[in-house]
Amino acid sequence: MTALAPTLEAFFTDRLAHQRRASPNTVASYRDSFRLLLGYLQQHTGKAPSRLELEDLDTGTITAFLASLERDRGSSVRTRNARLAALRSFFSFAALRHPEHAWLIQRVLAIPLQRATKGIVSFLTGTEVEALLASPDRSSESGRRDHALLLLAVQTGLRVSELTHLRCVDVELGRGPHVRTLGKGRKERATPLLPETVKVLASWIREREGQPSEPLFPGRGGGTLSPDAVQRMVAKHAARAGERCPTLRGKRVTPHVLRHSAAMALLSGGVDQSVIALWLGHERLETTDLYVHADLALKERALARTAPPQVGAHRYRAPDSLLAFLKAL
Repeated sequence: MTALAPTLEAFFTDRLAHQRRASPNTVASYRDSFRLLLGYLQQHTGKAPSRLELEDLDTGTITAFLASLERDRGSSVRTRNARLAALRSFFSFAALRHPEHAWLIQRVLAIPLQRATKGIVSFLTGTEVEALLASPDRSSESGRRDHALLLLAVQTGLRVSELTHLRCVDVELGRGPHVRTLGKGRKERATPLLPETVKVLASWIREREGQPSEPLFPGRGGGTLSPDAVQRMVAKHAARAGERCPTLRGKRVTPHVLRHSAAMALLSGGVDQSVIALWLGHERLETTDLYVHADLALKERALARTAPPQVGAHRYRAPDSLLAFLKAL
């Protein structure tokens, strides 16, 4: 039997930190994936995570865990695939250290990714954004923090991992105000801030009185907010905003929807797609195509420039009775 803990610890400290020099966002994503998996295993096997063995992570268990993410946590196919990618990376590392478990490891590595439906992206309208930003109770410290975070999210389009890892020193409010982030692929970028965002952040930072290296938006106890905490916070304020904005009722609002909303605001403002890609930190320009597909007003403007086809009206003639019978089957 092979203890899981030493291999998993080596995966994070040796493989990710030293060999791959993974970004903090990648490490955090992989960490959250294994925290969910270990919690699932403890619940279903009764074993403490420190007592688990590599053999406990067979294909049946991993498959059941992935299914529970979608069933119990409401995770999307993309989130499910991201969790599986973290597990695949670990098992590829484990294959080098434990060749005696090659059969088990290869079977786990063979678990396929699911194909995600490419639907139209969900985003908030200007009225919905205003209602969401008005939701936090700014008479409380947590409400002022939530308001500042939501405003920064809808203005910059930062990913939730980028928001949670922001430190006080990452915000520049002087000349050329901007926020610095380290995104996917260890790419640094600076996103400019609007005057209203600068005003709110300046007020929050004065109240925050944090050291430069401390989180800009701390959780309880002063630690870093988790992505799940931000998810719950956004959902809570969206539900409250739905009381005054009917179009928000029944709409699932997530941190990524706020990112989409920022992109759609830029697109509707006439900003070029290449600039939007740079703004959001996209690796490829084609990634911004989904926002063009979602912009119905843009399509309507294109339709207005198109000459209608010259077609005439024709009288309907019933088809042959036998063909009509077959068509109706």
